[in-house]
Amino acid sequence: MTEASDAPARYNFRTTEPRWQQAWEERATFRVEDRPQSGAAAKPKYYVLEMFPYPSGRIHMGHVRNYTLGDVVARYKRARGFSVLHPMGWDAFGLPAENAARERKTHPARWTYDNIATMRDELKRMGLSLDWSREFATCDPDYYHQQQRLFLDFHKAGLVDRRESAVNWDPVDHTVLANEQVIDGRGWRSGALVEKRRLAQWFLRITRYNDDLLAALGGLDRWPERVRLMQTNWIGKSEGARVRFPLARAEGGIEAVEVFTTRPDTLFGMSFIALSPEHPLAAAAAAQDAAAAAFIAECRRMGTSEAAIEAAEKQGYDTGLRVAHPLMPGREFPVWIANFVLMDYGTGAIFGCPAHDQRDLDFARKFGLSVTPVVLPRGEDKARFAIGTEAFTEDGTLINSDFLDGLAVPAAKTSVIARLEELGAGVGVTQWRLRDWGISRQRYWGCPIPMIHCESCGVVPVPEKDLPVRLPEDVTFERPGNPLDHHPSWKHVACPRCAKPARRETDTMDTFVDSSWYFARFCSPRHEAAPLDRAAVDHWMPVDQYIGGIEHAILHLLYSRFFTRAMRDTGHLALPSGEPFAGLFTQGMVCHETYKGADGRWLYPDEVAKGADGSTTHAETGEAVTVGRSEAMSKSKRNTVDPGRIIAQYGADTARWFMLSDNPPERDMEWTDAGAAGAYRFTQRLWRMVQDALPLLPARGAAAPGPGSAASAAMRHATHRTIATVTEALESFAFNVAVARVYEFANATAEGLAAARGGDAAAGWALREALESLCHLVGPAMPHLAEELWAALAPGEGLIAERAWPAADAALALADSITIAVQVGGKLRGTISVARGAEAATVLAAAEAEPNVQRAIGGKPIRKRIHVPGKIVNLIV
Repeated sequence: MTEASDAPARYNFRTTEPRWQQAWEERATFRVEDRPQSGAAAKPKYYVLEMFPYPSGRIHMGHVRNYTLGDVVARYKRARGFSVLHPMGWDAFGLPAENAARERKTHPARWTYDNIATMRDELKRMGLSLDWSREFATCDPDYYHQQQRLFLDFHKAGLVDRRESAVNWDPVDHTVLANEQVIDGRGWRSGALVEKRRLAQWFLRITRYNDDLLAALGGLDRWPERVRLMQTNWIGKSEGARVRFPLARAEGGIEAVEVFTTRPDTLFGMSFIALSPEHPLAAAAAAQDAAAAAFIAECRRMGTSEAAIEAAEKQGYDTGLRVAHPLMPGREFPVWIANFVLMDYGTGAIFGCPAHDQRDLDFARKFGLSVTPVVLPRGEDKARFAIGTEAFTEDGTLINSDFLDGLAVPAAKTSVIARLEELGAGVGVTQWRLRDWGISRQRYWGCPIPMIHCESCGVVPVPEKDLPVRLPEDVTFERPGNPLDHHPSWKHVACPRCAKPARRETDTMDTFVDSSWYFARFCSPRHEAAPLDRAAVDHWMPVDQYIGGIEHAILHLLYSRFFTRAMRDTGHLALPSGEPFAGLFTQGMVCHETYKGADGRWLYPDEVAKGADGSTTHAETGEAVTVGRSEAMSKSKRNTVDPGRIIAQYGADTARWFMLSDNPPERDMEWTDAGAAGAYRFTQRLWRMVQDALPLLPARGAAAPGPGSAASAAMRHATHRTIATVTEALESFAFNVAVARVYEFANATAEGLAAARGGDAAAGWALREALESLCHLVGPAMPHLAEELWAALAPGEGLIAERAWPAADAALALADSITIAVQVGGKLRGTISVARGAEAATVLAAAEAEPNVQRAIGGKPIRKRIHVPGKIVNLIV
């Protein structure tokens, strides 16, 4: 028997968690080598990575959930025998640091590194199994030195160019604004009316990989379908035609308007041509017409955001110009300038067919333009069919279209393209929505672009020996605009070719560049000779499991996919697929109800008191508080909960456990103090159960005593069944299911403890097996508690973080009955035990009769019953 424990009555996380964190650090438990091991020591690799954070000052509950999910994967895979790379760094460049510098009279570097220090300490308190020896920030000169090397290699390979493009210009702050920074036509910070300008910008030629970026999505079967669809739409491959409409009279040397359309079958329903305000013909018209010039100026105040342009009221200006229709001799149509046409898509001009495009119809109705239907819905009478307030956009049969009449839409497209090509009036083409990536930012706090402008030599790359181009530290933010432009000496440099006076490029790189290759740098973060150590990166890449928010589903992931292809093609890594992330998981938001005081001010949860009668009042004034619906935690609504307070009150393991226990990790979860308190009680229960069991347990390694008892058989079945089901749940990211199985196992273990107390020696042996297995099963989620329980059960046997995952005995795991989880509306409400292979009707009846499930249904009608045999029932009410 194990000696009785003299441990305290309660589990003290305040002393336990720091102690085990120190033990892991001293033993370098989570460190791995850059290059692969060989021989008997070699293990299969597994690279797990959460999207690295921006150092804004403090971690939030979204961080807690994100990094808990990743840590569960990392610890589990390590226990399964993998060599696990699990690094951490900081996405540290960006505008917030410059804003802080202006507002707080400090330097962006100091603000950033102070925040990193704070957040690093907070993350370490979570007990994450991170290899901190690999830590870097993207604002470290050692990191952006290597990024500048990549930029120059991309430039040599023709993947970088410089050209003019339309930008959002803030005339007060003297800077280019991202589309998201233009609010109601004004700069988000200055409030000034934004202007559209054409400026010389640096671009990465992502469009070189259009076909590959699109085609490879089909092979990313461990990515959410939703994300793959979003990327597909963003890349936006469109088959259509480029059509030439001759002008009735030339304007500014322009003799025709070219449009791209995906619906050439509707050409006979044409009503007008619409130009982007940035189209050359619009500029030519404005040169002759002050009203046209004024309209274009008004359009430019909208900025360049596609979403803002799409949402704005449709406006237009009739230029007075007319075009001839290539398929309708003698017919001419008006040329308008319209605020909803984008210069960067297609040709910057469209032909309007109001009957079959809702946007065109809205425009035509507003300005009294013709509406001619040319596609007849199936089953409609041509004589009766008319367009009202809704355009018809489905397939049908062509009408009012000369030689196309009677054809279905696909056949009509083929036929009309052939006719256009025969007439020399058009050609079938493939168009892409994706545009080259403009990376120029007129800001200080970013990676300097390593190029030099010389009046004699043109634009010249900075020589390798002169890298890195470091940011100057002695900058001021008193003047609007880019501090690098104002610096008295930094931008002045000799041309590396002719030695004449020249100037540095003062634009810095878009911060998306920094996050588009950091995952590869983590493979060899201290390598100085090149951005990547080939042996290391070819061993560790791709990332096996990437975890982050759905908000990064398009740009960050797409840019990263481009970067790995560009790095492959410039010799920095192998990665034949070009794909950086083999598996992607997008976790849901952490939500909390909102509170508003009597004065209309949003309140933090800490400012609110909950009464026993269900009332909600202001904690200080006692005034009634309005409780709003649960929303994603945000600073603006003040419905945030400080992770530091939760960890100080309950411990990191409690926060981690509750994050996993409520909903499937891909869904939003509701944070409640009651839920956190319940998770804390469970940690105490496990602790107490082990302490109570210690005097009853045989020595480790002791043989099982004689024939087993019914209690020991039940205990061993529960143990091996739980090992099997938790393993399956962790493999499939069903972490909430794993938590539910552990709760059930704890109940079964308590029954085994009662039998062992009654003198059942076989139950005592089975109880040791159960408790040791329990340590392993909770280890990925509650690592500190697992280590503490393991140390009590197996003193001197090392760290559980370094031990192998338990294997389930299939014969012991199998039972005549199975346990099925029952959800109501997707939330776990109970479990039922049914005969293996029971019919669906039997399972559903048992599920609906379960008392907790009945309470959750609350007498409401069940709208849908979902039964996954042997696993789960979900009732939708």
